[in-house]
Amino acid sequence: MLSVPNLLTLSRILAVPLLVFLLWKPAPWDYAITFVLYCIVGITDYFDGYLARAQGLTSRLGQFLDPIADKIMVAAVLVMLMASRKADGDAPIIENWSVIPALVILLREIMVSGLREFLAELKVLVPVSALAKWKTTFQLVALGALILGGAFPAQHWIHLTGIGCLWVAAALTLVTGWDYLRVGLKHMD
Repeated sequence: MLSVPNLLTLSRILAVPLLVFLLWKPAPWDYAITFVLYCIVGITDYFDGYLARAQGLTSRLGQFLDPIADKIMVAAVLVMLMASRKADGDAPIIENWSVIPALVILLREIMVSGLREFLAELKVLVPVSALAKWKTTFQLVALGALILGGAFPAQHWIHLTGIGCLWVAAALTLVTGWDYLRVGLKHMD
C-alpha cells in the first residue's frame, strides 16, 4: 500500500502547507525557496506516476491520492498568489483581470472532482485526455513562473510569462472541462 509512488504522492500533499507558509508574507528569497520546493513537488508528480506504471505498482490509493494532491497544490498556490504581495508590496502577484483565469481553473477543478465522484458511483471511467495533460503543463509552468517572478521582481518577463501561461491554461481548462461535462451529462437523467 505505501509503495514509493504512493509515498511520493503523500509527500506532495505534505508539501502544500510549506508552500502556503512560504507564500504567506514572502521576501524575494522566500519566493526562490518556494520555487525550488515547487519544482521538487512537480518532479515527484511525474515520478510517482512513472514509477507506478514502470514497476507495476499502481494502486487504488495512488489513483485516489494523485489527482487530489495535484488539485490541493494548484488550488493552494493559486489562492496564495492572489493574496501574496509582489516584492514591492504594491499588488498581488495575480491581480485584476488575471484573477479570471485563476478562478476558471479553480472552478473547473471543483466541477471535475464532483463529476468524477458522481461517475465513479456509476462505474464510468473518464480517462485523462492529452489536452488535459497540456492544460496541466501550462498550469504548472504558469504557477512556477509566477513564483519565480516573485524572486526576481526586476525581470518582468518572468511574471508576464506566468500570466500568459495562466490564460492559456484557463482556455484549455474551459475546453477540457466542457469535454468532461459532456461525458457526464450522458449519464445523468
